Amino acid sequence: MTKTILHIDLDTFYVSVERLLHSELQKKPLLVGGTGDRGVVAACSYETRGFGVHSGMPMKMAKELCPEAVVIRGNAGTYSKHSDMVTEIIKEQVPLFEKSSIDEFYADLSGMDRFFGAYKYATEMRRKIIKETGLPISFGLSVNKVVSKVATNEAKPNNQLKIDEGHEKHFLAPLSIRKIPMVGDKTYQTLRHLGLRQILNIQQMPIGVMQRVLGANGTVIWKRANGVDNTPVIPFCERKSISTERTFDRDTIDVHRLKGVLIAMTENLAYQLRRGQKLTACISVKVRYSDFNTYSKQLRIPYTSADHILIPKILELFKNLYNRRLLVRLVGIRFSHLVSGNYQIDLFDDTEEIVNLYHAMDTIRERYGDKSVIRASGLGAKTIGRMHNPFNGKPPVVLAHRKQ
Repeated sequence: MTKTILHIDLDTFYVSVERLLHSELQKKPLLVGGTGDRGVVAACSYETRGFGVHSGMPMKMAKELCPEAVVIRGNAGTYSKHSDMVTEIIKEQVPLFEKSSIDEFYADLSGMDRFFGAYKYATEMRRKIIKETGLPISFGLSVNKVVSKVATNEAKPNNQLKIDEGHEKHFLAPLSIRKIPMVGDKTYQTLRHLGLRQILNIQQMPIGVMQRVLGANGTVIWKRANGVDNTPVIPFCERKSISTERTFDRDTIDVHRLKGVLIAMTENLAYQLRRGQKLTACISVKVRYSDFNTYSKQLRIPYTSADHILIPKILELFKNLYNRRLLVRLVGIRFSHLVSGNYQIDLFDDTEEIVNLYHAMDTIRERYGDKSVIRASGLGAKTIGRMHNPFNGKPPVVLAHRKQ
């Protein structure tokens, strides 16, 4: 049976939510993200794009390009709420869907042409979402996820596009190689140096050339350029790691402050592990200096989710990594090699009091918020904290870097 894959994207989602809540922002150039000089644009309205603004750009640069733009910091909880509204509608309408991000979905409509017509069904669902949420939405429909995603981007803003079976290569051929999912800035420059501009140029190349230039990624990009993708719609994908990082408003060499931030970050991530009944066996620390050089170290450890074990090891990694002669711009922590399980008591070092203390603190945090109980050494890290369970099956809310 031929696959029929639908890709749904909420247009400029954060901007659309802000305009839904604040009608005075309609048709005004709008930037959502970090408001400081080191903030990053999480979303921008179409009115700003004519000035060269795009998501992921430093907010300072965006404001220079479009001085009249209204800047809003954004609220992750508000965006999650509106995303959940859309999710519930899709859940009611389709048997199998994948939420790949807070504003992006895939749905498998294979076999629906026999009964309703997949394109007609997707059109009616889009109208329902717009009517019930007030948010603009675009979709692409084709035989696989890659072509559908590209079709959605071509349909924007607030529109829809179907690519008939057998027309995938013809549809992709005239588009820029930038349109291929997985082609970032570095890959784009590499392909441009080969004289490639349109996807048609990649379609005409032997796959072996792409393999020699880009390795395994070359094979994937060549297949995508030819409209080949067998990736299934996956309703849930378990997280393999959790992480957090902080960019400072001003570069710092205050070791006491840096350690306080690292302790608060470790404490919070450890709580997320326990809340999700997970254990980590690999921890890493990242430091970015004022010259933008970034370094990281990682350490394999016995499986754990306990603060009193993780914090000393994080601080030890930081001590080995930190160069006292340079100002620090960013610090980050990552826990990986995650497995399901609860904290195992160490027969030699742990006591019943420690285990009960973790249980009591986690109960308070669950009821009153992540920051309701914190170590005194982390009090200065005022922005550390998550309001959702990272292991609840939902994709993370991606906002611009929060500032410290």
